[in-house]
This record gives sequence, structure tokens and C-alpha cells, in this order.
Amino acid sequence: MAVSKYQELEDRTLKFAISVRKFIKKLPRDIGNIEDSKQVVRSLGSVGANYIEANESLGDKDKLMRLRISRKECKETIFWLKCIKASNDFSDDHEIGLLIRESEELLKILSSIIDRLSRK
Repeated sequence: MAVSKYQELEDRTLKFAISVRKFIKKLPRDIGNIEDSKQVVRSLGSVGANYIEANESLGDKDKLMRLRISRKECKETIFWLKCIKASNDFSDDHEIGLLIRESEELLKILSSIIDRLSRK
């Protein structure tokens, strides 16, 4: 059975959420990391959840609203990941760099979908 493009992006957002959660478990447990981690978990979970809701929407307006929320939450996720990166001394910041890049790619994908739907 072929996987739809919608399912592929749903799976990608889930994989991303899991990757960030695993990364967060490795951070030092100080007040800044605890609070930033809470924020990033909330926002990145909302990226995927709102994308799923957009695919189950009641119409084009509802779909666009959910996609815009997903994009907004993706921007917030980037912000919190950058805060975590800036406030920690990573001996190798490759992993967080990959997470930031993935969130930026998801942002571009969501923006492209929104732009395409807005032109209808």
C-alpha cells in the first residue's frame, strides 16, 4: 500500500518530535534547560498535531488555519531550539544543528503548502 504525501509528512513530524524528546533527555538538568525543554516539547508537538488536524479539516478555511498554526508552532520550535543551543556548551553541536535544520525544513514545507492553498 502506497503512503500518501500527507502520511509522509505526518510521519516526519512524529519522527522529529521523538528525536527532539530524546535529545532533551541528554541535556543538563538546570532551570533554563528544564523550562526551554518544556516549551520546545509543547511547540513541536503542536506542529504535528495541527498538521494532522489540517488533513482532517472541515474545509479549506479550516485547513489553512490549522496549517498556519502548525507553521507558527514550527517557528516557535526553532526559537526554543536556538535558545537551548545558545545557552549550552556542546562539545559537538552537530545533533542540535540537525534538529534546527529539520525544523527549518518543516517550516519551508508548511509555508509552501500554505502558499499553494492560499492561491486556490
